[in-house]
Amino acid sequence: MSQALDVLGGITAEQFLAEYWQKKPLLVRNALPEIINILEPNDVQELALDENITARLIKQKDKDPNQWSVKTSPLTKGDFQKIPKLWTLLVQAVDHYSFDLAELWKKFPFIPQWRRDDIMVSYAPKGGSVGKHFDFYDVFLVQGYGQRRWQLGQMCDGDTDFVANQPLKLLPEMDVNFDEVLNPGDLLYVPPGLSHYGVAENDCLTFSFGFRMPNIAEMLDRTCDRLADKDQFKRPLIDISRDKISQIGEITQNELEYLKAEIIQRLQNTTELDDAIISLMSEPKYPENIPEPDEIIIDDLVEILNEGYEILLEPASRLLYTEQDHQILFWANGDAVCLSENSVDKLKDIADGKILKFDQNFNDPDILEDVLELINESVLMLLPPEEA
Repeated sequence: MSQALDVLGGITAEQFLAEYWQKKPLLVRNALPEIINILEPNDVQELALDENITARLIKQKDKDPNQWSVKTSPLTKGDFQKIPKLWTLLVQAVDHYSFDLAELWKKFPFIPQWRRDDIMVSYAPKGGSVGKHFDFYDVFLVQGYGQRRWQLGQMCDGDTDFVANQPLKLLPEMDVNFDEVLNPGDLLYVPPGLSHYGVAENDCLTFSFGFRMPNIAEMLDRTCDRLADKDQFKRPLIDISRDKISQIGEITQNELEYLKAEIIQRLQNTTELDDAIISLMSEPKYPENIPEPDEIIIDDLVEILNEGYEILLEPASRLLYTEQDHQILFWANGDAVCLSENSVDKLKDIADGKILKFDQNFNDPDILEDVLELINESVLMLLPPEEA
């Protein structure tokens, strides 16, 4: 992937990862012209009223803009009546509702699928904002409609102080060292921890392509769930070698070190830890957005594919793979997937973002069975020829 990429302003992915990723911001003018007008403000407000949508309505009081309020979904039409002058609507996972938007993930092929969070859209009228803040994840802010002014400041961390008694984690101040207005198609990469402040210059939509890492608590929870029913983890440990007597009320440092070492050693020597982490990474963030499938049989699938339909990953689902002991293993939406050896290459292509056409290779009954099962579980979807 050494070629220059337009989405990165003409630098290579390798250069971006070495110089910018999780280090410093990058502004690219007209980086994603394909995003312009994919959605308009009315589309976003309609989406926010859907009962399955995760959305937040953020308002600032007219008399005191430093006082904020947040209403989370479900939202109703009444929430948008008698609204103050300054407000912002945030809608999560809009890539699950717009295939054109979901396709734009492919503009970032240098970041693995398991790092994706979602594409959030922010709508605000003139002056609207979510305040000065920072995030713990990487984000590409892409202007899709109207203009938004962005200011960037200092790096922050878990010890950074926030404004007291507000429903948002707002920074009291920023040391501004970047001040630019983004036009439709412009992109601004903001690394984790970098303070930023965006204010709408007019009615505007900003799309946030978020890339998040898991936290230790999530991984430990999943690992404990996986190990809880394993017999080898239920057996009592062999006692530490006792060469001297200690007080009966004391647990010594040697004993603590022994117990910690046993935990670490057991985890390092089991594939259960690998499975737990990959299972977590393959879980959809918004499972409620995965559509209920209309189950089909093999004959239906062959007929559909012969009509020109193509196969791809359902935008709300996740399909990941890894290599263990020289074998490619797959996970989909939190569960391990058993596939025939003949299906591995096809499913790897789909997990890597490719759209597959029906060809003679699909005549293999094992591949058809595996693809059918994943379609009936809404991991994969069929794309009509007019949309391909």
